[in-house]
Amino acid sequence: MDFSNVPFTISGLRELYREGRLKPIEVIAEALRRARRPPHPSVWITLLASEQVRVYVDALDVERFDELPLFGIPFAIKDNIDLAGVPTTCACPAFAYGPESSAYVVERLIKAGAVPIGKTNLDQFATGLVGTRSPYGACHSVFDERYVSGGSSSGSAVAVASGMVAFALGTDTAGSGRVPAAFNNLVGLKPTRGRLSNRGVVPACRSLDCVSILASTCYDAAAVLAVAEGSDSEDPFSRTPLERPLPEGPIRFGRPRNDQLEFFGNEEARRLYTEACQRMAALGGDQIEFDYEPFLKAASLLYAGPWVAERYAAVGEFLESRGPESADPTVCAIILGGKRYSAVDAFKGLYELEAYAAQCRKIWEEVDLLLLPTAGTTYTIEDVKKEPVRLNSNLGRYTNFVNLLDLAAVAVPAGFGEAESLPGLPFGVTLIGPAFSDRALLSWGDRLHRAGGGRLGGTGFNVSLEPPFEILNRPLLKNPNSQMSRIRQSG
Repeated sequence: MDFSNVPFTISGLRELYREGRLKPIEVIAEALRRARRPPHPSVWITLLASEQVRVYVDALDVERFDELPLFGIPFAIKDNIDLAGVPTTCACPAFAYGPESSAYVVERLIKAGAVPIGKTNLDQFATGLVGTRSPYGACHSVFDERYVSGGSSSGSAVAVASGMVAFALGTDTAGSGRVPAAFNNLVGLKPTRGRLSNRGVVPACRSLDCVSILASTCYDAAAVLAVAEGSDSEDPFSRTPLERPLPEGPIRFGRPRNDQLEFFGNEEARRLYTEACQRMAALGGDQIEFDYEPFLKAASLLYAGPWVAERYAAVGEFLESRGPESADPTVCAIILGGKRYSAVDAFKGLYELEAYAAQCRKIWEEVDLLLLPTAGTTYTIEDVKKEPVRLNSNLGRYTNFVNLLDLAAVAVPAGFGEAESLPGLPFGVTLIGPAFSDRALLSWGDRLHRAGGGRLGGTGFNVSLEPPFEILNRPLLKNPNSQMSRIRQSG
């Protein structure tokens, strides 16, 4: 079959399966073909062999199609998340181990019919927002090989944006799912802490880590969330999913004061952010300026405070036992630096965070969600090599506080640059809301994404041809005369 007109999205593939125009074995074979000959050679750490993938395909029961919301959907897994029988490396060969069972979320996805095709590259030990800190190579943006892909979920983002898979799992502690989504024109869902179990995930900061979802649309991200979420009695940080609704409209969205917005000299990014705020207002949003300072101060605690000691608690002893030569030097310095913090420092940091959180709660009385740049700018791979710490820190200005303050976030595409400071590269914004506002954020994020138009990831397919988020509240594509079929026929 000619796959050039087939979008690798959950909705698109399900439609073709239902119509009998495709079989899972054909789709998975095509996914593997794309993965083996990628224009992005640093995406994969371990790509499954055909016979390994065939086990998952053969387990699919076509008679249960309507019961399996991810039937035959190819996906990728960040290589700090376990897949049974496949090494987990965290982008550190010396650390690699062979898990006997899959992570809780991976197991749930497979039971829903999803088919894993491999483990993706990342900033080592999920420490970075750039995608360059890996012995398996630096990932780059699907739009320009000179520019970083974002990280640490770098390979997962590129695999989705280049059309190798329909969705991918990442992790997000400081922005590791949102930043690569922005740099590759994707949706990046950073769920509420504990909404997705972390069992089977190598921790970065265990009290803050979230499994994240990278997809082409909010519809697809929500479809994965519905399957992956669930309270896990074996994960002490797991939480029972709840729903916190937001107003249908008018929605009060917060925008930082102009003097608090920082684009690091990138005026094209500033223009695109302003336009995204204008679109949000046109959709029924009431724009409210707020004081970003307490959020920014909370963000600073993640790497300039005692929370970095959690990274040492996760893998610090391993790095000390193997020596600094076993790891990326920047990653090693960050993690081993966490050892200098004491228990007293940790309590002082907690008190400081609670003071900032109290200030932020006052702001939440005035707004329903925040609309922020996902990242204020982007950088070339060469620039990051020269200044790996400072430039990485710049990318976290609008992301680092979210998990510390127990918030949910959805990054969505918001246009492409036309000037030299953002030459043909995507820009993204993030909708941030209180804990368990995930689905409400996806709903508003979908409207904002569609209002801006554009293509899916780095492919040639337009977002307007995909179903809106609201369709998830109805039966999923039950017949060839569904709304999705009518859209594709008219397109």
